Amino acid sequence: MPDLHSYCCGVSPLTARVAPWMIELISGGELNDFLIQYGSPVNILSSQPMPGHIDEIQSAAAACSIRLGVYFACKTNKSPAFVDAAVRARIGVDVASESEIETVLQRGVSPKNIVCTASIKSQALLDRCLSNSITIVVDNHDEVDAVAACAANSHTMSKIAIRLGGFAHQGTRLPTRFGFDACGSMDWLERISQLPLEIRGVHFHLDGCQSDQRVSGLRQSLIWIERLRCLGHAADFIDIGGGFPVSYLDDSPTPRASSSAAKQWAYFWQMHSEALQGKRSPITYRNHGLGRVWAGGQMHGQANVYPTYQPLSRGEWLANILNADIVHGSDQTTTIAEALLQRGLELRCQPGRSLVDDCGMTVARVEFRKRSHDADEWFIGLSMNRTQYRTTHDEFLVDPILVPTNEITPTKDNSGEIAGYLVGAYCTEYELLSLRKLRFPYGVRVGDLIVFPNTAGYLMHFMESRCHQIPLAENVVCG
Repeated sequence: MPDLHSYCCGVSPLTARVAPWMIELISGGELNDFLIQYGSPVNILSSQPMPGHIDEIQSAAAACSIRLGVYFACKTNKSPAFVDAAVRARIGVDVASESEIETVLQRGVSPKNIVCTASIKSQALLDRCLSNSITIVVDNHDEVDAVAACAANSHTMSKIAIRLGGFAHQGTRLPTRFGFDACGSMDWLERISQLPLEIRGVHFHLDGCQSDQRVSGLRQSLIWIERLRCLGHAADFIDIGGGFPVSYLDDSPTPRASSSAAKQWAYFWQMHSEALQGKRSPITYRNHGLGRVWAGGQMHGQANVYPTYQPLSRGEWLANILNADIVHGSDQTTTIAEALLQRGLELRCQPGRSLVDDCGMTVARVEFRKRSHDADEWFIGLSMNRTQYRTTHDEFLVDPILVPTNEITPTKDNSGEIAGYLVGAYCTEYELLSLRKLRFPYGVRVGDLIVFPNTAGYLMHFMESRCHQIPLAENVVCG
C-alpha cells in the first residue's frame, strides 16, 4: 500500500502521527467492514498505548523521588475501556458527573482512588460522593456549604480539596472562572474548619499547557497548604490537574513527513498569516482566522486551536516543573520537588488527553463531491457531523487520511487532483468538519473513507450531538 498520507494533505501540510495499531488496521483493509457493521462515522479505540503514557509520567516523578497520584480524567473519552486500563495500571480516576461515578464504581475503581471535580455538583452527586467516601474538589463557598450540609445530614466527615485559581504569574493574574482566589484572604478557612469537612489538599487546573504557569500555581498552593496545616487539617497533597502536552504531528525520520513537525507547524502559521494579510490565497475556508484577525496593519487575537505541535512530551514537561526553583528568602534556593519532599506532600495530577494519545481514530464515508459555485474548490461530504470531531476549539490541526475503497494507482499524472473542504451533515452554512483547505492529489470517490487519526482525547465525545436525530457514533474497542 502506498504511503498513508499520499492521498490527502493540507495545502500547508500538517502530517499526523499515526500509531502502529492504526496503521495496521488502515493498511489491512478492514475499515470498510467496520462502517458496514456500525455505520458512519465509527470510533475505533485501543487502550494498548495508555500504560506507556502512565509510566512516562510516573517515571518523571520517581526520578525526583516524588510521591505521585495519577487520576485519569475520564471526561476525556466516555469509553469504559480506558477506565479498565486505569484499573489495570493501578491509578485513580477523576470524575465529573454522577454517571461517571456510577461507571467507574461498576468497573471496579476503589472509592479511595476517585476524585470528583464536577463543575456543577447536584445534591444527588454529593450524596453519592459522601456515601462512598469520594474526595470532592470544592470550587466556591456555596459548594462548601452544600457539602457541609450533606455531611451533617449523614453524620459523617466529607473529604474535600480546595480548588484555587487566579494565580499571580509574571506580573499578572491567570484568568479563570474556577476556584477560590489564590491571592485573596484566607480568613474564611477558619470558618470552614468548624464544619464537618476534612480538607485533604488543594487543587488547581490551568488552561493550556504552559509549565511555568504550573510552577507559579504550585508556589502559591504551598502557602495555602501551610495555612491549612496550621488550622489542623491533614492537607497532604497538591493536585495540578491536567494539561499535559500532546504533540500530534509526525516527527519521525520517515518519508511520510515532508519536513519536521516543528517546521510544518511554523510554516502553516506563516502561510495562514500571509493569507489573512491578502498576500496569498486562503488556506482556510473563507479565509477563516482561527481566532486571529488582521486589521490596521497588525494581527489581533490569539489562535483558538490546540497546539498540535509541542516540543515536550508528558514526562519531560513534568520534569521541568519538578526541577523548577522556589526561592525562600534571599539566600536559599530549592526546587519544587524538594519543597514537596520537605513537606511530605503527594503530588497529584489528572491527565486525560495525554493518557489516551494514540488510542483512537474516527472513520467516516465519503457521500458526495461537489465543485464550489464561485471558485475552483470542492466540497467533500462525509456521513458525520462536526460535533463528532471537535472540541471547543475552532479546528484540530492535523491532516486526515484518505483511504480509497477502490484501487487507485498513483502516477505522476495528477490530472485528477482536487482541493477543497470536508463538510458534514448539519444544515448550516459553516458545517465544515475541517476549516483547512485540503489537497487530494488523486481525487476522491464516493465510498472512499476518511480517517481522522488520534481523536480519543476529547474529539470524539466532548461536543457530540444528536441534532437532526442523527445517531451518535458507535465506539468499537480493538484491544
